[in-house]
Amino acid sequence: MYTALRLQHRLKHRLRQAARPGEAPAPGASAVPGTPDEPGTPVATSLESADGVTITILDPDPYMTYQPFLPEAAAGSISPRHVVVPLRRVLSKCQVIVGEARSIDPERRVAHISTLATAEADAARAAHAAPGERPGPEPQTLELPYTELVLAPGSVSRTLPVPGLAEHGIGFKTVEEAIGLRNHVLEQLDIASSTRDPAIRDAALTFVFVGGGYAGVEALAELEDMARYACRYYHNISADDLRFLLVEASDRILPEVGEEMGGYALRELRARNIDVRLGTRLDSCENRVAVLSDGSRHPTRTLVWTAGVKPHPLLARTGLPLAARGKLKCEATLRVEGTEHAWSAGDAAAVPDLTAEPADTATDGAEPPLCAPNAQHAVRQARRLADNLAAVCEGREPTPYRHSYAGSVASLGLHKGVAHVYGRKLKGYPAWFMHRAYHLSRVPTFNRKARVLAEWVLSGLFKREIVSLGSLEHPRAEFEHAAGTVRRPDEN
Repeated sequence: MYTALRLQHRLKHRLRQAARPGEAPAPGASAVPGTPDEPGTPVATSLESADGVTITILDPDPYMTYQPFLPEAAAGSISPRHVVVPLRRVLSKCQVIVGEARSIDPERRVAHISTLATAEADAARAAHAAPGERPGPEPQTLELPYTELVLAPGSVSRTLPVPGLAEHGIGFKTVEEAIGLRNHVLEQLDIASSTRDPAIRDAALTFVFVGGGYAGVEALAELEDMARYACRYYHNISADDLRFLLVEASDRILPEVGEEMGGYALRELRARNIDVRLGTRLDSCENRVAVLSDGSRHPTRTLVWTAGVKPHPLLARTGLPLAARGKLKCEATLRVEGTEHAWSAGDAAAVPDLTAEPADTATDGAEPPLCAPNAQHAVRQARRLADNLAAVCEGREPTPYRHSYAGSVASLGLHKGVAHVYGRKLKGYPAWFMHRAYHLSRVPTFNRKARVLAEWVLSGLFKREIVSLGSLEHPRAEFEHAAGTVRRPDEN
């Protein structure tokens, strides 16, 4: 979204009137894919024609998620609707299509896409198929031509073939997962409070997080704060009954903030009675029992998987050159290597780091260092990419992306954090304040900045909300029960 937002501003005098809702993109329209640091399969398009430029955004969701705010949304510090930015409102000069790119044909400069309409058509075709008849080998797709293509589908969770993970694991990459996890944690407190079975109670009060990076540590820290606060409203649960477990395969957590600050974060978590297991892997979670590589077994009803990400599967279907880890191989200008009309940024792109010290660059023919896959680079790459696209439209040469790494900040819960920025190391309240200030400055649009700031102020004046709205995940359950189509679990 950052690319399209800046490009919309740079080319505002050349943009054609956006298509009306439901209107197909103009023939020959080209595509620029969406948000560099957002999950999903966004593809946005930008076309230069005789009468102007068209920018088309293709994304599976009609909004962009600002992922650094997911832990606070899960803890209830921020409303979930303020963590997302509606594309149609912000990109008012662009055409927005809710759908996914299935494949790319770089020779013909065409993206094969599926939309909500094609999905409905596939469902109807399957419903009317005769018994035993296969509705069709492939889902229906549409062709979306482009002049310049930007692929920025972000990344997806990297899962491993751990027995029971698919059945019982909970991800943490979308706002839906974050709010679902919040409801789930509060529901476990309700279960523990209403049972006399010690096994069920212990499993409900045991929370296992796998992965010691930003997502895992920040999610655990925020939810641990929330759960301990919520315990004061339960007559038979105390904060000491809760058990939080962090499992990390390497020998450290938060490597991005440096060894010293990572060590401080580790001590801070352990001082809060959080069990941090370094050099440990999850071997199984079948039957809701987390079995670790150190031989320990932990019955749990909550297993959160944040053990890394991988490039979006769309990249393998583009026919474009890929780097060693499956990302698009890009030049410093953010153009895909060896391709004239394809660009990328963010988690999907392997971009050379031009600010790397000469000593950091191998001399034996190995590839140069790449920019780290984080929001700091993604946001700046998106802006440089928009400027380069505008330059190409105006007949100028694109400029290489260059940014020296400024540092990292991480939240460890309310009023707690660590930071290593421009060589300065901060911890505790100053680091937490810097974390909030930095991300407030980066979330797009003044509207969202003001709403998030207002919620932070209100949360400081009033008590936390500890209401679980788990029924939102199954909104028709009550009506189906009233209609007699389903029975509640407690009914015979």
